[in-house]
This record gives sequence, structure tokens and C-alpha cells, in this order.
Amino acid sequence: MQFCTMKFTTTERNQMKAVYHAAASRGHVQFSWLNTYHTFSFGNYYNPERIHFGMLRVLNDDIIDKGMGFGKHPHDNMEIITIPLSGDLEHKDSMGNSEVIREGDVQVMSAGTGIFHSEFNANKDKEVKLLQIWVIPHTKNVEPRYDQISIRDIAKKDAFFQIVSPNKDDQGVWIYQDAWFHLGDFSAGSKGKYAMKKDTNGLYVFVISGKVRLEDYVLNNRDGLAITEAKELEFEMLEEGRVLLMEVPLR
Repeated sequence: MQFCTMKFTTTERNQMKAVYHAAASRGHVQFSWLNTYHTFSFGNYYNPERIHFGMLRVLNDDIIDKGMGFGKHPHDNMEIITIPLSGDLEHKDSMGNSEVIREGDVQVMSAGTGIFHSEFNANKDKEVKLLQIWVIPHTKNVEPRYDQISIRDIAKKDAFFQIVSPNKDDQGVWIYQDAWFHLGDFSAGSKGKYAMKKDTNGLYVFVISGKVRLEDYVLNNRDGLAITEAKELEFEMLEEGRVLLMEVPLR
């Protein structure tokens, strides 16, 4: 996939700032059952220049081996979004939830005052691939909550559709932060726009698959681009592919 060609007026273009994160520059940890890449510092990977992007704290790209996974472990005061890319992930938590999330689902946990949970590959014959994303909440010590939805009925071809927002009654799952996530599956040659919800927010573009041209940047599979001081983004897909947009407060 190739992403969009961004087109701005002179004023808007001069205001836009961007930092390119090549896929190969991410932290990489290989365990016997887990192959994981970290866009931002996490676990055994530490990069002082890659702590977070505003309130976007974690963007982990995980491959979990057959039947394996993360045993019971704690979280608090974090919004945790899980997007399976293929396979099935079994989730259990201290709130009594026991669910399987699959490609086409989105899961959110508001860890709040504290929860324990486990995540295992539900299949004994194939890997599960997923994105796990952490957003720092605007409100601490809330009552922990869990939600899971299918995005199959809201997905649109050749357009971004919303999967995360701060609004309980809006499309997708909601979190305790003024953040909006949009996902898009695009065919070659399609064009579109993304308008920022808040001028003070930043936008993190993550290429799930394909190859993208974005302004002066060429983004390949799993590359990221951290954009600030932009208002509206126009793009043209040069090849078929999938892109995730994460608009988050910068502070």
C-alpha cells in the first residue's frame, strides 16, 4: 500500500511538523513464544527519544505463538486498546470477563484503580497477531471497565472509519481521553481526507500494511509518522493497504 500524498496551503504546510519512525528502528524483543516490536519504550526496550507521542504511550506489534500468551498481570490508570490483526486472543480479567477477540474486533480496558488480566492465543495451530495500544487517561482512578465490539458492520472501504473516541454514545469504543482512532482499508488510487478533531492534538499514522507516500516521506509496512500542527490531511493511496490513525492530545 502507498499512503497519501499530503496537500497543504503554504501556511498550513509550513506549520506541519513530522517525525518519521521507520519500522526497523523500533525496539524488538524475541522470546520463545513472543515476537514483539515496540514503537515506544517498553519493557526491555528503552529509547529516551521514544518515550511517547503525547498521550500515546505504547504501540506494540505482537505475534504470539500457538497456545501461548501473557499470564495474569496488573494494570492501573491506563486506557488499553487491543486490535487483533489475525487469529484469536483469549482474554480473562479480575472483573469477571472471559472473552475471545478476533480480527475485526476492537477491545478496550480502562484500568483505572487497578485490574488483573491474562491474554493467550486461543488457537493451538496458528499464531495470533495484534496491536496493543496504551493511551494515558485524562482522569485517574476511575472504576475499571471493559468493552469489546465488532467493527465489521461499521467498516467502510476506501474511507477512514472511527473505532475509538472519548464519547460513550459515539461510534466505536470509548476511552477516558480526548482521542480518536480511525482505521481504513484502501484500494489503489483512492483519495480521502482526515480533519483533526482538535487543533491542539497530534496525529500518529501507522501503516499496518503496504507502502505510503506522505508529503516528503515514504512509509513502508509498519512505519509510523508523528504529525503535529496540522489541520486537515489529504491523501491518495498509491497501492492497496491498511492504515491506522491515532489522534491524541500532546499534553
